[in-house]
Parts: sequence; structure tokens; C-alpha cells
Amino acid sequence: MSSSPALAEVARLAGVSVATASRVLSGRGPSSTASREAVRRAADTLGYVPHPVARRLARGAGTRLLFAVRDRSPGILSDPFVTRATAAMAAATEPAGLGVALRHLPLKAAAELDRIAADRSVAAVVMAGHDSLDAVPARLHGRFAAIGADGLDVDSTAGIGALLHHLHATGRRRIALIGGPPWLAAARAPLHAYRTLMDDAGLPIRVVPGDFTAARGRTATRTVLRRWPDTDAIATVSDATALGVLQTLTGAGIRVPHDIAVTGFDDIPVAAWTHPALSTATHPVELIAAAAAAAALGAAPESQRFPSHPVLRATT
Repeated sequence: MSSSPALAEVARLAGVSVATASRVLSGRGPSSTASREAVRRAADTLGYVPHPVARRLARGAGTRLLFAVRDRSPGILSDPFVTRATAAMAAATEPAGLGVALRHLPLKAAAELDRIAADRSVAAVVMAGHDSLDAVPARLHGRFAAIGADGLDVDSTAGIGALLHHLHATGRRRIALIGGPPWLAAARAPLHAYRTLMDDAGLPIRVVPGDFTAARGRTATRTVLRRWPDTDAIATVSDATALGVLQTLTGAGIRVPHDIAVTGFDDIPVAAWTHPALSTATHPVELIAAAAAAAALGAAPESQRFPSHPVLRATT
């Protein structure tokens, strides 16, 4: 298989220097009319197409999309949501010749965002785990998108709300919620859905904060059982947390769903393999991530809600 013609071959056929050929093909810098015509004829003859990364470098447009994830712990970068989203962004940006870089940001990320905004290699930024979009530097405006509240996100109110209504409809009256981190803007929607249902039904509110991990699911379940031993359902905002709930309940000899029903959120593959299989709701991570990449590059809306549907299995 032959390789594509190099810039030097175009310059040789056109009878100009490589620097002149580069200026003509990038559209940057001075060149004579005769040189421009000769270089373009040579490029057409040889079938030369500049590499997309080279074109972006020539325009000063940056060569990578940065996926920045704000969280208390750098360990968030190994979270299934993050790995799935990163892969989807890489697939979405590859045709444009962009790479994808992944970076953890601390909760106080203003200084890091300023440095990112000044980095000329960064074409655009997608951020997850934000608290307020007001903190986004002006230099990132027009090349920034958020995954979560006020940006591109799953309709967790609908997905988790449907699961909560199912729990209530099947006779559960003492439902506890293991929510998301209090600092996370996207955690507010599921909490609101839970509080609304409990208030409307005149039921007690039982909330323990979580962090989307199985470890936190285990400790939060122990808290629920200690504070409210009559709990008959535990709803969570992530499947990983729900797996920790199931582990703790099983270890305590509590039958699921006979004694306590359990729900997750995300519908990760392992949710169907647990015993009993986990009731959850869908989370189209790949669609959201690809749309966020497009939005950051100015090719899609910056705010959109993606549907979530309940997937009822054996834990309810």
C-alpha cells in the first residue's frame, strides 16, 4: 500500500520550497500568485491532502479535546462512566484529527481551568462534575461543553423517578435514597425527584449521600440499617452504589427484594448478571459524550436532555 504524498514531493513538483508549499496549503503567510497556482496544481496531481492535525496546527486551533472530570479523588478517572465517555469522545473526534486527553480536576478548579484556557494545544474542553458554569473562564467560551446539570445530561429525574414510583406502586413505603455527592450539581435532580414523591405521598424522607462507588454503597447501607431499621427499599443513583448495597444486605442475611427492594441507575452490563438481577434505569453515556464533544467544537447544542427508561429486574 503506498503512503500519501509528502509535502516535500508537492514542493518539488511545484518548483518551490517546502516552506512556501506549507504556507500555500495552510493558507497562512505570504506567497505569490504563481507559487499558489503551482502548489495547488502539484497537490491536485499528487492527490496530496494535509493531515487534519497539521491543518489544525497551522490554524492555531489546537490538536486535542480535553475531557476534564471534577471530583474529590483522582480515582474518578477509572470510573466506568468516565472510561465509557472517553472512548466515545475519541471515536467522535478522530475524523477531525483530534486526540482526546483525560484530566482530573479538584473541587476548587479555577486555577487549573485558567491554565487549560491558556494552553494552545487544547482545541476544546468537555467538563463533567461541574458545580457552576459561571466559573468557566471567558477564554473557553465557544469551545466548552458540560456534562451534567445545565449542560448535556441524562434525564435522571425521569429514570430514577420512574423507579421510585414503581417502588411505591408495589407497596414500598419506607424508601431510603443513597444520593450523589452534595457538591455535584447533577445530583440535585434525583434528590428532587425523591423528595417530591415522598412529600406527595406523605412518606418519611431518608437520605444518605453517596459518591457513585460500591464502597460507599456498602457504608451507606449500614447507615440506613442503623438509622432506619424498618426500611423496605433502597434507591440509589448509580449501579455501582447499588452493587455495594446488595453486598451488604446479603451479608446481613436480608432478602432482596422480599425484605428490602433495591434500585440502581446506569444499566451497566453487570446489572443484569447480579443475583438477583438489578432493577435500574438506562443512561446513554456514549450518546451524551459524543454530543458533548460536538458541542464543545461548536457543532451541536450545548444543552440537551437524553431519555432514561426503567429496566425492571429481580431486585424489585
